[in-house]
Amino acid sequence: MPNSRALVFKMPTIHYLAGRSQMASKFTELAIDCADPDGLARFWCSVLEYDVQDEEDGVVTIGSPLVPEGKNRLGPVPPTLTFARVPEGKTVKNRLHIDVNPTDREQDEEVRRLLDLGARHADVGQTGDESWVTLADPEGNEFCVLAGRRP
Repeated sequence: MPNSRALVFKMPTIHYLAGRSQMASKFTELAIDCADPDGLARFWCSVLEYDVQDEEDGVVTIGSPLVPEGKNRLGPVPPTLTFARVPEGKTVKNRLHIDVNPTDREQDEEVRRLLDLGARHADVGQTGDESWVTLADPEGNEFCVLAGRRP
């Protein structure tokens, strides 16, 4: 006999269908605290082939030149990155990080390119068997270079 006090939770139905008529939210930007917004924006513009979209009072926003309307475009968009100057430095491993895929070269070539731009290898406890390479940007924010080429 069922317990009358038992709570029943119904999980909401999640639809992942293309062409949905409704979207609750869309990922439009990633905010990154840093000491040097201009320098970090230049680094990430070179990594992602983004352009500076806005600069004011210690905040620099970069985004894809292929989607100039940005977050005003219907549907998914490449997110902008917003770099904001903060007084405190980074102290621990990021709990959220960016993954990038090479578009026109193999992973090892892309890693060399990113190291030449100012990235450095980062140790976050890898075993050496990972298919990705963990790097850090010039301010120490970890990111991964994935193995698969995605044109």
